[in-house]
Amino acid sequence: MAENTPIIKSKEISTKDVILKVKDIWQYLWSKWLIILIVGLLGGAIGLALSFVIKPNYTATLTFAVANEKSNPFGAYSGLASMAGIDLGGGGSDLFSSDNIMEFLKSKRMIESTLLSPIEVDGKNITLIERYITFKDLRTKWSKKPKLANIHFEVNCDPSKFSRIQDSIVGTIYDNLIKKSISVGKPDKKLSIIESIITTNDEIFSKNFLEVLIKNVSDFYIETKTKRLKQNVDILQSRADSLSKILTSSTQSIATLTDQNLNPAKATVNAGRARKQIDLQISGAVYGEILKNLELAKVTLQKETPLIQVIDAPVYPLLKEKLGKIQGIIIGGLLAGFLIVGWLIGKRFYLYSMKESI
Repeated sequence: MAENTPIIKSKEISTKDVILKVKDIWQYLWSKWLIILIVGLLGGAIGLALSFVIKPNYTATLTFAVANEKSNPFGAYSGLASMAGIDLGGGGSDLFSSDNIMEFLKSKRMIESTLLSPIEVDGKNITLIERYITFKDLRTKWSKKPKLANIHFEVNCDPSKFSRIQDSIVGTIYDNLIKKSISVGKPDKKLSIIESIITTNDEIFSKNFLEVLIKNVSDFYIETKTKRLKQNVDILQSRADSLSKILTSSTQSIATLTDQNLNPAKATVNAGRARKQIDLQISGAVYGEILKNLELAKVTLQKETPLIQVIDAPVYPLLKEKLGKIQGIIIGGLLAGFLIVGWLIGKRFYLYSMKESI
């Protein structure tokens, strides 16, 4: 028992020291209340000023569904169509599954194409990238750089003719949008509904960029999916037109031969008319099959278009996020208060440790 007494006494002294140190720090901070108050008020003033300076964020949200047919509804006719050298298509493609569409929305090709797309603002047509440069005030930063001062992205500009600097600007803006502004995902993993979100400091840019992006992706999606079907329709239509002309010509020829057949004894005329009638029957049968396949191809093409159905589109006014005046004062005051308290405590410990070392 005697050996344990010093240990207990040491613990009691250590606890007492801690309490005394905390009390000392409290008294020290209380003695500096005026400094803490002034710094806190200064931080609140800075927060208030920032609430006027910091631009608000505008968030645009668009949800859509991807229609991806997995089977061919005209499979029963595919054999018949193939005999005519026509492919009616086999349904959806894994390339355009909902997961791939989400990545495609963030692809450099689609984003850059959208940035170079025109929109109407105050009665003038400008590209979205010009709008981005304006609200980001990049021209002011570029004014001191001769190479950037005269850089513009006009409507209907050709990306293949861009200079190295223009390509660099477009690439930099793409990186900024992907890292800070654009978000794509599924609100519910069990559903095929995709949600695309963009947040920027400009309401007009946010809304128009998202709408144009979805339109560009949809157009590319539809063009890719229906390219073969459109070719089929064009081929069938061309064949139908040709056969229609042949049928018309054959009908006129038969009528002419019939008019010439005034003497029944002329077997040569009868033979020619018979051949024309056979050709007409064959052409008519082929023409009927071509028309049938043409209608099937048109229905298939119509069923494949459109493939992206917008559910909810962004509308004005967009969701606005801004640092409020009261919020700025509170955050600025608390942050400045914590900083000055931390600095005072650190200074107190430093002076105490220096005193102890002496």
